[in-house]
Amino acid sequence: MLKDNFNDLLSFMVVARERSFTRAAAQLGVSQSALSHAMRNLEARLDVRLLTRTTRSVAPTEAGEQLFLRLRPHLLEIEQELTALRDMRDKPAGNIRITAGEHAMSAVLWPVLKPFMAQYPDIHIEVTVDNGLTDIVDGRFDAGIRLGEQVAKDMIAVRIAPDMRMAVVGSTAYFARYGVPETPEQLENHRCINMRLPTRGGLYAWEFEKEGRELRVRVDGQLTLNNLPQRLDAAEAGLGLAYVPDDTVQQALAEGRLIRVLEEWCTPFDGYHLYYPSRRQHTTAFALFLEALRQQ
Repeated sequence: MLKDNFNDLLSFMVVARERSFTRAAAQLGVSQSALSHAMRNLEARLDVRLLTRTTRSVAPTEAGEQLFLRLRPHLLEIEQELTALRDMRDKPAGNIRITAGEHAMSAVLWPVLKPFMAQYPDIHIEVTVDNGLTDIVDGRFDAGIRLGEQVAKDMIAVRIAPDMRMAVVGSTAYFARYGVPETPEQLENHRCINMRLPTRGGLYAWEFEKEGRELRVRVDGQLTLNNLPQRLDAAEAGLGLAYVPDDTVQQALAEGRLIRVLEEWCTPFDGYHLYYPSRRQHTTAFALFLEALRQQ
């Protein structure tokens, strides 16, 4: 009885987290019909309905959600203890799941990952590149990399990069045709290359500050792109002004392919931090990875 309940409870946790029998079955390595049958048996044994099923989706009931929230920290603790036990081997080993934004991946994470993985061949790393503000606990990530101001207060945050600045850039051809903005407010009259934030669902407002005065400007333009290299390429092609991290345009500025404007309005801000839940117990693999990021 205990064994059956435990196995089915583990399956329930995956279904409740994924909100999908298809994804849950794939992760558990069982068929959808077997998984659905196990959930019905669990509900029958507990005499309570845990899942609401429709033809297109599955979601926990109120009782199911309560059970999920109560079991999750205990299962995470068991998983961490088992991982720590595996770490007692002579060679560091284990799995690390990280979520990071596109620029953080290329500027901070990737330069560290290449030598780190060569040095520790038994440590496996999965990186999900996502510009949204991912919930690392709900997504079962070990850690995330975000700007300091974006890290939730209940997380432990470790700085892994210096302060950053943004840059407003455009091509010579663009400025010859449309003129040069002298204040952030004038950007509303320019063709700007927008970016949509997945988490907030809206277009990103360009942020500026000068002498304590802060501005958020809603820009408009013909083109909206989430991919950073394409935004830079579009700016060089004269399709509009781009608002990008300044380290990504240094070569283009030096070669004259792009021109920077409103520089005095682009002040430094907190750079990238690696963050993780305060209750997390470090594995050897994670501790080595964190130290590699800090040393850069």
